[in-house]
Amino acid sequence: MAFLDKVFQAAVNVNASDIHVCPGEPFIVRRYGQLVKMKSTPLTMDQTRQLILEVLTNDQQDQLLTGHQLDFAIDREQVGRFRGSAMRHNRGFSAVFRRIPPEIPDLESLGLPPVAKTILDNHQGLILVTGATGQGKSTTLAAMIDYLNTHRAHHILTVEDPIEFVHPIKKGIVNQRQLGKDTWSYANALKAALREDPDVIMIGELRDLETMSLSISAAETGHLVIGTLATSSGPKTVDRIIDAFPPEEQNQIRAMLSESLRAVITQRLIPGLDNEGMQMAVEVLVGTLPMANLIRDGKTYQIPSMMQTAKNVGMQIMDDSILQLLQEKKIDARRAQRHANDPKRFQAFVDKADKETD
Repeated sequence: MAFLDKVFQAAVNVNASDIHVCPGEPFIVRRYGQLVKMKSTPLTMDQTRQLILEVLTNDQQDQLLTGHQLDFAIDREQVGRFRGSAMRHNRGFSAVFRRIPPEIPDLESLGLPPVAKTILDNHQGLILVTGATGQGKSTTLAAMIDYLNTHRAHHILTVEDPIEFVHPIKKGIVNQRQLGKDTWSYANALKAALREDPDVIMIGELRDLETMSLSISAAETGHLVIGTLATSSGPKTVDRIIDAFPPEEQNQIRAMLSESLRAVITQRLIPGLDNEGMQMAVEVLVGTLPMANLIRDGKTYQIPSMMQTAKNVGMQIMDDSILQLLQEKKIDARRAQRHANDPKRFQAFVDKADKETD
């Protein structure tokens, strides 16, 4: 048994989401969004290196030592599955391990609104899940794939870096490919995917121009494509994709994106009351015909207004979702204000809460 297995178990016992292993510090876990140092002695450079290498295969060790960074996933018996990211830096080696829940959660338990299932009823088009690092995008993607796997006899092809949740055989076929092991790049896998008879293609991250272009093309040619972007809102996601292309191609991309975009779901995790659990605030952009017209005409600055007035089709802005969590007493006023796009909107709630505690 690797020594880190004991650390992983301790992290699971306190419901931590991440474990940090770095020289000069004790083991550190992230619990409900906050970093907490464990009661252990600071690690030396040699100890850190040894601990990290101990949980890697020989091939992974070679990749880390020669490439200076490595993304991977490991299964630890009796403890669970973890996504790891190791790197070399000025003080040696460090690694972060993210705990992957043992069961794939369903859409409702994550806090996603009912419109998420309606969005997944599309048989072609592009669905994007966005948000900052650590906001649960990968978990939402897994829940979406599990929903489709449960309800449709489809061929689902995923490309991940690394594979996190392992999908069992249900109603459809799920083939999962891992970057570096099963394919060289997202773009390489996407090119091959179009000849592999997929109904659904899940791309872990639209991280470069070629991947974005191929994803939009696949969505246009009859596939349901689901992927992630590290953007903070639906409108910014649309701008990010269009701006990634050269100026002379942007009009064409606006037209293609307007036709293929089915939804952008943006997530923000907020610590719950008394630091018990995390609550998800969700912004939803739905690719309606009026929305497509705005994208095609380059009027993305009008998208937030449309999202506020199109609640009947399931659209909602982030601050409305945060307000709902506050009114349902799932988060406190200060955290609501801290995570809001418009903090002034929540000032009255903060003032009221301050008076009640005086």
